[in-house]
Amino acid sequence: MRHVAKTLAAMGAVALIAAGCSSKADNNASDSNASGSSSAGASTSASGAKIKACMVLDTGGVDDKSFNQSSWDGLQAAAKANPNITPSYVASNTSNDYTPNLTAQTNASCNTIIAVGGLMADNVKKIATANPNQHYAEIDNPSTASNVYGLEFNTAQGGFLGGYLAAAMSKSGTVGTWGGLNIPPVTIYMDGFWEGVQYYNQQMKKNVKVLGWDEKNQKGGTFAGSFTDQNKGKSITQAMIQQGADIIFPVAGGSGLGAGAAAEASGGKVNLIWVDTDGYESAAQYGKYFITSVTKGLSQSVQDYMKQVGSGTYPTGNYVGTLQNGGTGLAPFHDFDSKVPQDVKDALSKITSDIESGAIKITSPSQPQ
Repeated sequence: MRHVAKTLAAMGAVALIAAGCSSKADNNASDSNASGSSSAGASTSASGAKIKACMVLDTGGVDDKSFNQSSWDGLQAAAKANPNITPSYVASNTSNDYTPNLTAQTNASCNTIIAVGGLMADNVKKIATANPNQHYAEIDNPSTASNVYGLEFNTAQGGFLGGYLAAAMSKSGTVGTWGGLNIPPVTIYMDGFWEGVQYYNQQMKKNVKVLGWDEKNQKGGTFAGSFTDQNKGKSITQAMIQQGADIIFPVAGGSGLGAGAAAEASGGKVNLIWVDTDGYESAAQYGKYFITSVTKGLSQSVQDYMKQVGSGTYPTGNYVGTLQNGGTGLAPFHDFDSKVPQDVKDALSKITSDIESGAIKITSPSQPQ
């Protein structure tokens, strides 16, 4: 699906819009289709049967304005589309909750358990291997067992567009990016952003500097050490502002809201690019500072997975979201639409096509294999 390029032509903006069954307090709610792939070995169940769909969230809470919220929104939307689905979630306060939460859902007669977040890989693998008749899906990791469906996203592609845009829109010649943790689901965005800035410099013979990350040094970079620490996010962003950055890309879930506070305190001197969701909508209090967002099709991919489950099939193997299938991209420019020059919009459309065709090759080592 050439979603980004088509939306550019239509709107003048690059666009892509894209936890358990028992806990200390159950979170049940009922309130589509995403592109996805499944292996030939997918198992089946009775179509139209009642489905108990349980989600285990990562740290940050269900209202993190990012990956947890988007994933849960997808499960709620799936339940709204199919009344046979009963969704619920349990939140993880720390990484120590992963195994207990996954174990509790495995023992709670859930038809499928969706684990949100790349840090749960080892936990999911261990529990899924020990429970081969239980169906799992895992976001931000490849399948680790025959009963696990992996949902991955090549967000380096969307990040590349964001980096090019940031470089093109920067007035100071300095932009920045920082992450929550130094893990592949985070650094893949930062790699793409860094590459996009380098591409802009190459094409336009400029020298826009990137603070906070260099793809060539995967062990370096600037990180908050958390997806929930807004104060740390604000201080990191303020430090980058002091170094001259006027456009900043936080890849940090709820910690990134601190960047919004820093942008607000700057009096309009600094703008942001949000991550995972369309920040103009999900973090509306800071919407006027978001030039765009680099999106990850979490909600839609969860909906697609649940549509297959609802039709009687438990897919296996892996889904990989890309620019071409709508799994990543840029959200609308919203308040910045009139401020982004047409030649930049045209360049983003061309870059999108070139990434899809392979003419531009992304080199991030964190890309799904």
